Amino acid sequence: MDPHVPLVGHQDHGRELILKRLDEVRDALVELSHRIHEKPELGYEEFSARDWQVDFLREQGFDVEAPYCWLETSFRASIKTGDAEGPRLAFLAEYDALPGVGHACGHNIIAASAVGAGVGLAHAMKQAGVAGEVIVLGTPGEEGKGGKIHLVEHGAFDTIDFAMMVHPSNQNLIGRAGLAAQGLTVQYRGKAVHSAVPEKGINALSSLIALFNSIDMLRQIWPDTGRCNGIITEGGKASNIIPDFAEARFTVRAGKKKELLAMMEGIRSAAKSAAQLTGATVELLEAPLFAERYSNSTMGELFKANIEALGEPVDYPDPQARVGSSDIGNVSMVVPSIHEYLAIAGAEVAGHTDAFREAARSPRGDEVVLLAAKGLAMTGWDLATNADKRAEAQKEFMERALPNRC
Repeated sequence: MDPHVPLVGHQDHGRELILKRLDEVRDALVELSHRIHEKPELGYEEFSARDWQVDFLREQGFDVEAPYCWLETSFRASIKTGDAEGPRLAFLAEYDALPGVGHACGHNIIAASAVGAGVGLAHAMKQAGVAGEVIVLGTPGEEGKGGKIHLVEHGAFDTIDFAMMVHPSNQNLIGRAGLAAQGLTVQYRGKAVHSAVPEKGINALSSLIALFNSIDMLRQIWPDTGRCNGIITEGGKASNIIPDFAEARFTVRAGKKKELLAMMEGIRSAAKSAAQLTGATVELLEAPLFAERYSNSTMGELFKANIEALGEPVDYPDPQARVGSSDIGNVSMVVPSIHEYLAIAGAEVAGHTDAFREAARSPRGDEVVLLAAKGLAMTGWDLATNADKRAEAQKEFMERALPNRC
């Protein structure tokens, strides 16, 4: 079924309002997606993408705060509806690109669909007199910088009851998990001398190699999901000179944040011990910690039903499939959240590739902008109008996600 066509015979007035409004702004949303795609901006540099979204949302009657929470390229756009207090429903926009390959993760689609979902839901809630607040939250720097982590830590989600987003993929899925992860850069500094007299120097590279060996030993006591992959980014300039500087970058992953914290403590200890072996000094530069993901199944099932009502089948992930990490995990620990997936390409097209970048601006990519916006807005409508579903989602959050918060 064409996702642009309202559901035939559908009796829910709110859903019809959403579908009609989003069909009206379809061209503007696709144009927004294309503009972001054509001007890829890296994390925390997305000034044009931020401004295009903010301008459109202001035109639609949203109150906008930008920058937001001390992030220059973040924003918060909101509309309050009805005569009483109601649920605060947020759609999360990502819009940062990847170095070298632009929007090969399709964040232009995430941004346009989040904006569209906000516009569609706000229109329906206002027209129907449903109380609540609709929020579009601009979350920059997802690719490695962890913009949502900063927003969580600075209270951006304290005024949100439910958070939702859709990520382009090569499958239609709900409920996909994510690992905890953290980036780590380790730098050793020693003393350079000619290799003929190594005893007069301090070999920074030797300490770094000792750290790699120590990490291999630590793997024996880590949980099964524990991973640490590293590369040497600086190991000296000449083979006959004892290196006075050596650097490596690591990505550390685990099934849960609690496990990752313990792993990181072991790596820190090993890094310091490796410095002591040679007399080098060590500096550890830690990136933000991406928590594991707790996708709210109550919200996810609502989204699945809405997307399938629009003619798209939605599956569940293979529990044995490998998963990555995203800062939505940190959000899922503080508010009931979904981060669902809609296909813009075939299963053979992987993310972060040139082919996926092209799919993010293809006719199918444009369809997913509107499909995701409709599915998200309709899910927001379900939550806004069904207190039982809100309670069910909150109960699930309290039982699954909150106990793992640390």
